[in-house]
Amino acid sequence: MTAKITMEDMEELKEAFGKIDLDSSGYINDGELQKLLKEANLSIPGYRVREIIQKLDRNHDNMISFEEFVAIFQEVKNKEIAKTFRKAINKKEGILAIGGTSELSSVGTQHSYSEEERFAFVNWINTALEKDADCAHVLPMDPNTESLFTTLGDGIVLCKMINLSVPDTIDERAINKKKLTAFTTQENLNLALNSASAIGCHVVNIGALDLKAGKPHLVLGLLWQIIKIGLFADIELSRNEALAALLKDGETLEDLMKLSPEELLLRWANFHLENAGWQKINNFSSDIKDSRAYFHLLNQISPKGTEEDEPRIDINMAGFSEGDDKRRAEAMLQQADRLGCRQFVTPSDVVSGNPKLNLAFVANLFNKYPALVKPENQDIDWGRLEGETREERTFRNWMNSLGVNPHVNHLYSDLQDAIVIFQLYEKIKVPVEWNKVNQPPYPKMGSIMKKLENCNYAVNLGKSAKFSLVGIGGEDLFDGNATLTLALVWQLMRRYTLNVLENLGDGQKATDNTIVSWIKKMLQEAGKTSTISSFKDKEISTSVVVVDLIDAIQPGSINYDLVKTGSLSEEEKLDNAKYAVSMARKIGARVYALPEDLVEVKPKMVMTVFACLMGRGMKKV
Repeated sequence: MTAKITMEDMEELKEAFGKIDLDSSGYINDGELQKLLKEANLSIPGYRVREIIQKLDRNHDNMISFEEFVAIFQEVKNKEIAKTFRKAINKKEGILAIGGTSELSSVGTQHSYSEEERFAFVNWINTALEKDADCAHVLPMDPNTESLFTTLGDGIVLCKMINLSVPDTIDERAINKKKLTAFTTQENLNLALNSASAIGCHVVNIGALDLKAGKPHLVLGLLWQIIKIGLFADIELSRNEALAALLKDGETLEDLMKLSPEELLLRWANFHLENAGWQKINNFSSDIKDSRAYFHLLNQISPKGTEEDEPRIDINMAGFSEGDDKRRAEAMLQQADRLGCRQFVTPSDVVSGNPKLNLAFVANLFNKYPALVKPENQDIDWGRLEGETREERTFRNWMNSLGVNPHVNHLYSDLQDAIVIFQLYEKIKVPVEWNKVNQPPYPKMGSIMKKLENCNYAVNLGKSAKFSLVGIGGEDLFDGNATLTLALVWQLMRRYTLNVLENLGDGQKATDNTIVSWIKKMLQEAGKTSTISSFKDKEISTSVVVVDLIDAIQPGSINYDLVKTGSLSEEEKLDNAKYAVSMARKIGARVYALPEDLVEVKPKMVMTVFACLMGRGMKKV
């Protein structure tokens, strides 16, 4: 009996076939296969390649068609050749290939991953969590093996890494830490995934079973998002006012606030390189390969011993003159190590210009030694410098978790051309006529008009979707009017949340009353005494009704010894709310709201919490 191949399998087979079919002829011949094997550093003689071709070729035309390729994978008759094939497809220097978990997918599904990333992330995790007793059973990991992919399988390390990037995202009391079973492990992974989504990670195509199986490309992709969020957290003007030192002539704080963390890092590096009398760089890939810019950067940011508790660290520049790129990179990293910053890159990563790992290396340098001084006595309107509100952060994280492109770093400036808003409309099934949309890059002359046209179209789409947009025009989005922009974004998020419920309820329209009625029914049937009358109900501030609903959805999930009742202080209410939000995510509800939203009974965010729980309850899983 042959295995059935799904549409998804077929697409993956096409991808694998395309990687082998180097000339896009639609066939694989011995020359193509031998070339691929040679690139993979597998020295197999020509006669052996021809033997493989003969064994795989069903109609003996010395060519392998896609249909023959599919038949081979479908039947999986010769495991030895399948193994050779799998290695040949993707085993290139620094890149490893891993198949799926079933026998069929292990041969046909190919996903590449970076060995360098694995090495870097393992070392970062080992250092970050070396003193965490909860991780002692799996740490330290060996960066030279694939232990990372099994280590993350119980969810504990992932939860810890999320809390390192965004402190207090996960209530530690919600993490299952002892006597783990398949079920409690899956709970941890659900908690990690839903919490990662809440801090802005794109996890749409990642499930708990994928992480449990240790699928490398998914694990590394998620880890990079988590690590990057942590590295970039303080590369933000409202959190580090000294970044104002990077202002150029004629710029305002608003101009600087519009820059992405990557752009700020580049400007920061060039600020120090200029002070060193060295040429500027345009990227963290090709422009840093010779390590010379890094030498100057380290020399500029190294503590000069100006304070009593700050030791003087003189950077040894002798390696700057080393003739060999790799040895020069090693000498540079030895100096970075003296600053406690030899993370993420090896000499090979520097010389090859690995953009992701070099970006992480520079971000870590900035976080440890920004070496900037807040400008004084300058005409800077510091009153305009306001941090992100909780509501703004929640909306921004929600957008990013859906995988919008470009990534939203600053809510208002990044929505200025409405491109992200159009993508959100599509998420809620409001059709966008993309031929009406002006796409970046915009011309220098007329860019404002192009963006305004987009914003006007975005408002019109909202009206067609029956959003309440009275008094809101395209210019409000373009100008970044906070109140009016948030009014539109909230309605997008609300519609997205309600659509999930409608899909689960076979198209039945969901309203606030629908959700409240469902909550009351669930609580009553579970014998709970708590209830709510609306999303403004002050009883919500204790979060008792939330934990009761969670326990009603998944009986026995709540440890009531941890839930405080009676007349509660604000601190006790927050303690309950933290536990409630984490437990909601743990049972599978993708909650974006923050604990403070429950304590303060913010009706909009409260509605999303209960709607997500209703969605989880309707799934009956």
